[in-house]
Amino acid sequence: MRFASAVIAALPLWFLLAGCPSPQPYFNYAAEPDPRKGGFLLGPSDVLKINVWHNPDLSGDAIVRPDGTITMPLVGDVRAAGRSPSEVRDEITTRLKAFIKDESAIVTVAVATVNSYRFVVSGNVEKPGSYNANHYVTVSEAITLASGPNKFASPEQTVIIRTSPNGTVRRIPIDEQAILTGKRPEQDLVIMPGDTVYVP
Repeated sequence: MRFASAVIAALPLWFLLAGCPSPQPYFNYAAEPDPRKGGFLLGPSDVLKINVWHNPDLSGDAIVRPDGTITMPLVGDVRAAGRSPSEVRDEITTRLKAFIKDESAIVTVAVATVNSYRFVVSGNVEKPGSYNANHYVTVSEAITLASGPNKFASPEQTVIIRTSPNGTVRRIPIDEQAILTGKRPEQDLVIMPGDTVYVP
């Protein structure tokens, strides 16, 4: 009888614990990159519109090749991937001075089409697939692009699968519901190119 009484007394505690979700492991979200704090960085397949004032032969569109470079007349190859449009403009301007003595030859570089910012939203979302955008998006925005979690989803167990520059693959735990309710805004990380957002 004493054993049975102890079991009955423990049942409410067991049901209470069973109903609580497992706590997320500690993760330093503040250490993750936020590219919105700087300028947009170019990547392969992005299209640039380059204009050299009074020099139409040097102006036109340039596509960032898989090796990260663009090519333009006189200047030759210019590294573009991983740089901002203004950095590319400054290098072109400097290198053109060897050929164009006119100080009024102003160079502008604008992003015509963004193709390099791609990421995947997979798992239990309404529209899983590969997405791209012309501006940086956060976890919650990426899931919204996929029309949100479906009825089978466990959005509180979402993860970002991210490959570091050294090739290491990391899983970043995300509680999407806590983001939406404002409890964990620090988890609404910016999606990096190549990320996968997985909603189990």
